[in-house]
Amino acid sequence: MPVNREFTITMDDRPGTFGKVCRTLADRKVNILAFHSFPDEGKSKVRLVCDNPANARTALDAERINSTETEVAQVKLPHRPGELARVTSRLGENNININYAYCGLEAGTNTPLVVLHANDLAKAVPILDKEAAAAAKS
Repeated sequence: MPVNREFTITMDDRPGTFGKVCRTLADRKVNILAFHSFPDEGKSKVRLVCDNPANARTALDAERINSTETEVAQVKLPHRPGELARVTSRLGENNININYAYCGLEAGTNTPLVVLHANDLAKAVPILDKEAAAAAKS
């Protein structure tokens, strides 16, 4: 299961601002795999996971779009009842707190992806790997 780079961008909360960011990435052939957007004190905060973080960084920098980068876990789960409950419960059993999570799609296959940030990512990744492998076999 990959650990991926997530970009967090704080932008003005007005029409067209998110579209500009998306266009900037698309023009550099960067595919957005998952995103989460929410209001934050009169601004909008957007979290993005892309298929090519290096190109995403170059594109954002070229347009002077300020962002921060964070490591997040990215796990493929089957689209069936109980999978998310199983995996998140396993993290809880190991005393790992999920700070936030959101979903997207794997490029090329449209397999559901869960992106999450946890208080102990190094401990969470092997657990998620094991659970994803078990889900793939069943």
